[in-house]
Amino acid sequence: MQQNKKCSIIVRTKDEERWISQCLRAVFSQTYSNFEVILVDNDSTDQTKAKALNFDIAKVVTISQYTPGAALNLGIRESIGEYIVFLSSHCIPTNNLWLENLVKTLEYDDNYAGVYGRQEPMSFTSAMDKRDLMLVFGLDKKIQIKDSFFHNANSIIRRECWEKSPFDDLLTNIEDREWGQNMINYGHKLAYEPSASVYHHHGIHQNGNEERAKNIVKIIEDLHDDINYGKGDCTNLNVIALIPQKAKDFNEANAKVFKKTILDAKNSNLIDRVFALTDDKNIAEIAIGAGAEAPFLRDDSLSLDYVTTESVVTNSLIKLEEMSIFADLIVYLEPLYPFRSSEILDKLVLEIIETGVDTIVTGYRESGGIWKESTDSGYVRLDSGDKPKAFKEGVFISKKGFGLVTHPEFIRNGSLYGLTIGIYPIKEKILMSEIADNDIDSMLKDLITK
Repeated sequence: MQQNKKCSIIVRTKDEERWISQCLRAVFSQTYSNFEVILVDNDSTDQTKAKALNFDIAKVVTISQYTPGAALNLGIRESIGEYIVFLSSHCIPTNNLWLENLVKTLEYDDNYAGVYGRQEPMSFTSAMDKRDLMLVFGLDKKIQIKDSFFHNANSIIRRECWEKSPFDDLLTNIEDREWGQNMINYGHKLAYEPSASVYHHHGIHQNGNEERAKNIVKIIEDLHDDINYGKGDCTNLNVIALIPQKAKDFNEANAKVFKKTILDAKNSNLIDRVFALTDDKNIAEIAIGAGAEAPFLRDDSLSLDYVTTESVVTNSLIKLEEMSIFADLIVYLEPLYPFRSSEILDKLVLEIIETGVDTIVTGYRESGGIWKESTDSGYVRLDSGDKPKAFKEGVFISKKGFGLVTHPEFIRNGSLYGLTIGIYPIKEKILMSEIADNDIDSMLKDLITK
């Protein structure tokens, strides 16, 4: 092919001595030879620049305040080519036709603003990065009219398009996609050319770096106002509440809180059925009178002091499912909290649906000292020490009995908690007070009058 257009290849580096020679060796073996190489280095402390200077580099420029867009813009301003090629310093062209194939595709249509090439993993690339590269960079050519995906680890653009819209100097990631969206908005097209391929050892998502992923998602959300996320729909879920009550803990005060707990659940807009888990027939009748269901009495062995809450709830759920009573969500409530409200229960159900966590539990933030008894040294401090509240880490005291929402599969396996936990903070700490004694009426009246 004719080589009329000069290409300026911008290579960004930061301590890349392991890769730079392999990268440049492949660049300088290309069949398309009308090019210059501009190295934009981010204060490398290894031998990157020394190794690069063994090649016919046109220019080396340094950038200390690095962002990907700022580095690219700097390199382009130092270049002279009509076509601008971007190649990450840890990317290695797979053959000597790489540059020729990029140029040939860009020149196929004058309306192509840019072309990005294929990225293939190395043999030692992590499984996650291999997966991502294999899924994103396929074998078929693509012409993008609406899709703004673009990748500057391996790409070519027209200088005139860059002059129309330089890269954003402030973006910390996906400056290429933002630029691609600008080109789409101008009416240009983007193209993917699989024959212009490079080896890229760490992939496009930095081996699953969570913070990087969050930042990228935020940028994409800012670029597009038409992104739709799937949301859970509580209207079609079967939500049941389970309320345990042992006979030996039951008295007049308990009875009042027990009935109020049932009413809180019954008055919830999102809880469909309420079940009392008791070992006593009279308590079961009280529960039914308050609007709950008590289709069975739990075995006395489940009321022994050493038996865990999880054992009681698991056994009860299995019995309910044997009766073909199945739930999508379980709300666990203990009859100890007279200040709980049905509104809080609704918020808990909505929270687990909207956040997608396995389990949501109520709790309150504790900014004071938190200590654990130790047989060796008396007490061991668990929080980070005395600090102003604004500088102290978030430590929460959870109260599962005040309100916990979880999925049946975890209960079926003997636990109220799944792998991912959300804490719903109750700011009014007094609401989580446990009151189960004979002075409950007077205490409630005092609180109300105050």
